[in-house]
Amino acid sequence: MTIIKETAEEKLVRMTGIERGLWEQGFRVAGIDEAGRGPLAGPVAAACVIMPRDKLVKGVDDSKKLTARKRAALFDEIIAAAEYCETGFISAVDIDRLNIINATRAAMEHAARGANNAFILVDAVEGLNLPGPSQAYIHGDALSYMIAAASIIAKVTRDRYMIELSALYPEYGFERNKGYGSKEHIDAIIKYGPCPEHRRSFIKKWLKSG
Repeated sequence: MTIIKETAEEKLVRMTGIERGLWEQGFRVAGIDEAGRGPLAGPVAAACVIMPRDKLVKGVDDSKKLTARKRAALFDEIIAAAEYCETGFISAVDIDRLNIINATRAAMEHAARGANNAFILVDAVEGLNLPGPSQAYIHGDALSYMIAAASIIAKVTRDRYMIELSALYPEYGFERNKGYGSKEHIDAIIKYGPCPEHRRSFIKKWLKSG
């Protein structure tokens, strides 16, 4: 059986299906996505991106489908071409205070605060206080170009922050696990206890066992 690989142009057409419908109605279109809802340490990050229709970067896709090298390259291209690009971080302390869903909403709202006069496409999360009309899509980062672009910005920005934190807290391996619950990371929590970047509400069972 012959498998026909999607071209970059075909992917761009597929990924902008939602956007093209809105552009035809006269809307500017923004996308919002988050990174870091699941880790045991570090902030949750969100990004909001508006790409000009005539400056779309080829290769944009759900960040989880891309290699770290490809994400980094696309990150630079998106930043250079974007009409609007903003990120929001909510700290581990505030995640514990708010809970992760409300913290994610807060990060998204912060990222979108300057996206005025845009129709905002959101990955999954509803109930946001945004500066314009919006629509949430389950698995939106695989359906919408703008959401996918936001997913890349959020992921790369947060990963780079976690790498910086690894210099302060080298025992946890943040440069490798980005705060997620790898065996190495969990073993370090049990051995050393938490650092200020750990989400206490996420690591209770290991603190007890330690």
